[in-house]
Amino acid sequence: MKRRKHTGLIWTIIIVAIVLIGGIAGFAHHRQQQAKTVTVGVVGLTNQQQKIWDEVNKTAKKKYGVTVKVKNFSDYNQPNKAVQNGDIDLNAFQHTAFLNAWNKANHGQVVSIGRTVIAPIRLYSKKYNSIKDLPNGATIAVPNDASNESRALYVLKNAGLITFKKGTGKLATVADIDKNTKNLKIKELGAEQTARSLNDVDAAVVNNTYAAPAGLTKKETIYVEPLNKDSEQWINIIAAKKSDANKQAYKDVVKAFQTPQVKKLYQKYYGDTEKTAWDLKLN
Repeated sequence: MKRRKHTGLIWTIIIVAIVLIGGIAGFAHHRQQQAKTVTVGVVGLTNQQQKIWDEVNKTAKKKYGVTVKVKNFSDYNQPNKAVQNGDIDLNAFQHTAFLNAWNKANHGQVVSIGRTVIAPIRLYSKKYNSIKDLPNGATIAVPNDASNESRALYVLKNAGLITFKKGTGKLATVADIDKNTKNLKIKELGAEQTARSLNDVDAAVVNNTYAAPAGLTKKETIYVEPLNKDSEQWINIIAAKKSDANKQAYKDVVKAFQTPQVKKLYQKYYGDTEKTAWDLKLN
């Protein structure tokens, strides 16, 4: 009788152990599955961009077992904060200069983990067909955040509309303007507002994120930003929280983005308005 009770106790212990092990394994598998889902923040998601990220997700799933989800934000101020706070895993909306400026202003710890594209920005006008036609005293709208304003001012400089004071660094401001022969009036606006301002100003430097949704085309373009050795800071990136930058799943997302298939989609949807930059050589 005692032996039978002892045997029953042993089997009870074995069954409980199996259940516990199974539960732990199931929980570990669930955690592993969670870790294999990576959420990427973007700004102003278009149908074309969604198709590109669908391709990235397809490759990431097939080759690395990683599911890529996209979260759309309405403006540039949100995605870095979301990465910093852990609300999303990665973001892919900004160039290096913007990230550096954001980290400095917000004591941030967000870093680049891979290049994506470079999108030469343009000077648009609905009133004039050439920069030569801009009148004396013309009003030019530019983005008001530090990095994009600097980029816009460099566009005006390269277009021959202004010059900078000696010693001006990569982040130029209106105060760095030396010569302004046409007495241009620089109107600083939120990056998301520059395209909307075109009916009220003579011209505007508009980031591609907002140019496409606003329906701006070559017809309204009066100058295109040149790509040269100074353009490196304008290359767009995938960014992560510094403490998470070496996570394999995040590296796999970068690899899934930097593929010939994604390059072909950019060529198909954007032509020369956006160029893949992970293998770009700047002169």
